[in-house]
Order: sequence, then structure tokens, then C-alpha cells
Amino acid sequence: MKKTCIIITGPTAVGKTSISIQLAKRYHTSIISADSRQCYKEMNIGVAKPSEAQLRDVKHYFINSHSITEDVNAADFEQYALEAVAEIFSKNDIAIMAGGTGLYIKAFCQGLDNIPAIDPQIRQQIISEYEKKGLNWLQKEVKENDHRFFEEGEIQNPQRMMRALEVKLSTGISIREFQQGKKATRNFNIITIDLELPKELLYEQINQRVDDMMKQGLLDEVITLYTKRSLNALQTVGYSELFRFLDKEISLIEAVELIKRNTRHYAKRQITWFKKFCNSFVFDPRESTMLFSAVEQKLQDDL
Repeated sequence: MKKTCIIITGPTAVGKTSISIQLAKRYHTSIISADSRQCYKEMNIGVAKPSEAQLRDVKHYFINSHSITEDVNAADFEQYALEAVAEIFSKNDIAIMAGGTGLYIKAFCQGLDNIPAIDPQIRQQIISEYEKKGLNWLQKEVKENDHRFFEEGEIQNPQRMMRALEVKLSTGISIREFQQGKKATRNFNIITIDLELPKELLYEQINQRVDDMMKQGLLDEVITLYTKRSLNALQTVGYSELFRFLDKEISLIEAVELIKRNTRHYAKRQITWFKKFCNSFVFDPRESTMLFSAVEQKLQDDL
């Protein structure tokens, strides 16, 4: 049997953790998290990590593996995940990956585009200007300097826009030119399963998850991280909004509503991204028996 990695994708709060753990137990194997924030030891409640019991039941890679003081990107994940999957394959024919960070999953499956090294001074200047002048300034700079990315890219995502701007200012070439490279090939099979729920149910689960996080002590967690709030790892939904509350910019009620709204918006972007990327199976996580049967059949077909 050729080694196979089963990848569970889908939007936040759709049920990836539960399905991936069931699959891992079914095949007596381990899970690689493909979540860009669960790798940080200092972030717990706000990133919806698996519970301590779940982590004891099934070995997970890329959870609590880094500190928020480290800059972790898709290239780092690609290297980490390829090493992790090789370790899993040394003991098992099947590995599981689960997460909603699309670029990380793409890097693992297809490799990354070969973008030249960026001048660190240009990067720092862009970050400083963005922190002073905000999103509107960043969008204006990207539109003026890399109109192609402005037309085709994610212009509500400051990290992607800063990346596009630094590449254009450093190389004189649009980042979109570098994103047309050849796909890497892997020496193992990949089965991708995209989990989907009706929009109303997904949004209900997102809202409930945020309420549960607040009850579990998310605000206390954010308070412990307040002095480090400028770190890149903490520029994310669930933390940014509560930092604004602590800065007395908005009320706690407003912060919680913003977390819910921004999480719903993020989920919508994830759904769009995975619809383009995922070419295997799409399942409602409530239909787990059908899902497991489809995986089993695919594994048999690949023998």
C-alpha cells in the first residue's frame, strides 16, 4: 500500500478536530495540525486547540511546537509537516492532517512559489507604516505599486497585502508573477476531505464557540498576552478585538460581537478558498459513517 495522508479541511468551527481524531483512532495513527495559530504554546482558548484529553489520546504535531516570539510561515510549515509525515510513515501507512489554514495545506501538497529573499529594511518600514496609518493606507499603497495583486488578491488581509507590497518594492515584480510556479510532487498519496455545513448552522456554531471561549476564560488569556500584543502571532481574530477592549476603544460586548462577526467572515473566505483547492471529497461532518466509508473505499482503490 502506498503511504497516504488524509487531509481534513474546512472552515473554522465546522468539526475538523472531531473527524480527524476519529480517523486517527480508526487507523492508529497521528495528526498534523494545519492551523497557523495552534502551534503557539501561549495561545490556547482563542485558537480552539484540541482538549488535553484529545491530545493525550492521539499524538499531534504542530501544536504547542513554537512560541509567539517566533515568526512561523508557510515555508516553515511545509518543512515541518514533511518531516512529521515522514516520521509517521516510518510506523504507519496512513497519516492525518487537519486544519483550516489554506496556504499551509497548499504548501504541504504542492510546495511553495519560489519568491526571492526580501530586503528586511523594506519589510520593517512597511510594518511600521501600517501600524501607524492602518488598512486604508496599506490598500492605497498596494493599489499604486501592485495593481495586479490589488485586483486579484485579498485586499482585506493586511498580512497578504504587506507581503505583496514588500515583494514588489524589493523585486520590482508583482507577487502574482511568482505565484505561477510548477507544483511540487510528493512521494505519497493525498486524500483531501472538505467539511461543509449549511451556512446558518455553521454561523450558529461559530457564535456558540465564541460564547464558550469567553466562559472558558479567553479574556484572562488575552490579558496575560497584552504586553506582547504587537507580535505578528497575536494579530488574529479573538485576540485583536479583546486588545481593543483592553485599550478602552470598544466595550466588552462590542468586542465579543466583533469576534463573532470577524470569525464568520474568516469562515466565508475559507469556504471560498477550499472550494477552489479541494478536488476530492466534500462531506457534511454529521455524516461521518459515509465519510469513513468513502475514505476506506479510496484507500482500497489506491492499493
